Amino acid sequence: MSEPGRSLPSCRSRTRRPTAPNRFTGPVRWAGRLLCWNLAAGMAAAAADLLLAPSAGWWPVLWPLPWYLTCASLLAWAVLRAREKAAHRPPDEEDLPGKWDTAA
Repeated sequence: MSEPGRSLPSCRSRTRRPTAPNRFTGPVRWAGRLLCWNLAAGMAAAAADLLLAPSAGWWPVLWPLPWYLTCASLLAWAVLRAREKAAHRPPDEEDLPGKWDTAA
């Protein structure tokens, strides 16, 4: 038997609250994933440059590319995240419709 106050993993008695769909949620996730993968690729390329010291002519052009993409995806993620947070903010008092004043 389980401890009091804990539910079993198969018990789905707690329901998730439905969140309002936001058009920025998906792009924010993809930009975050792109940021993480570019950062990992940049670290792998830097490690390869340090440990393997490739002598290919294209290598000096290729290995900094993930770092540039990391900077670009960081900017994209920051802008999308700010817009996502702004979409969740409640409206100001001046922006409320007139019906809300009469309902109160």
